[in-house]
Formats: sequence, structure tokens, C-alpha cells
Amino acid sequence: MKIARATAGDTAAIAPLFDAYRAFFTGGNRLEESRAFLEKRISRDESVVFVAREGEETVGFIQLYPLWSSWYCRRIWFLSDLYVKESARNRGIGRALVERVVEVARETKAASVMVELPHREPHLEEFYRRLGFEKDAIFELARYTGG
Repeated sequence: MKIARATAGDTAAIAPLFDAYRAFFTGGNRLEESRAFLEKRISRDESVVFVAREGEETVGFIQLYPLWSSWYCRRIWFLSDLYVKESARNRGIGRALVERVVEVARETKAASVMVELPHREPHLEEFYRRLGFEKDAIFELARYTGG
């Protein structure tokens, strides 16, 4: 398995996985919307995407967004998306992708890496805990959705 930072040229290979990831959480497939979104984020350098490949096959990806901490005057990485193709699961690909994110955090001297843990995926809390993540002792996040 090889993990590399994705470029705009990787969008076509990542888009079906990104679309499957989105469909799992939001229902329905919208491949063209998924591809266009990814292409914009990568080409505008608005997110960092790492892609996992086994040979020529794209088997997973992880997407980060840069944020900033006013308290620490340092970068924070928001780990937004992690997906491994169903046929490639339970082989350490997800773990390797998250470990690459931790390396990026160290390389960029980030204050932290934040990750959302969906309530419908309770096993993810243990997955991330084993990789060194812990519940934030200071913040519980709330959100506004405009409605």
C-alpha cells in the first residue's frame, strides 16, 4: 500500500470513494457533485487529501481542512473525511491514513487534529482512541444549520 498526497489529477480516482462516503451519511449517490467538490478543494488548495493505493487501485482517502487556533496562534487540522473501500477494509488502511495525518500535524507544528465522531458510528471513538485521539476536555461543539 502507498499513501500519497492527492493532486487534481487524482480526482477521478478518488471521486467514486468520496461519493460512496457521502452516500453512506447523506443517502443517494451524486458522483458528479462529489467529483466537482473534490476538484475545487484540491485545485484551490482548500483541503489536503491523502489517497491510499494498492498497486493501481485506489482503496481509500482522508481529507483535512486547515483551521487556526486563536488561543494557541497555531494551525489546527480538521479531519473531515476518512473512507476505505469496503473490499479493502480490515487491512490497516484507515489506520495508515490517520497516521499520515498525525505526521502532517507534527510537520506543520499544528496545535491539534480535530475529528468529528458521528453518533451512528460509535466504534470510531475506539478506533481514534487507539491512535492517540482523546475527547476534548475544553470544548463540546454546537452547530448552526441555518434553519
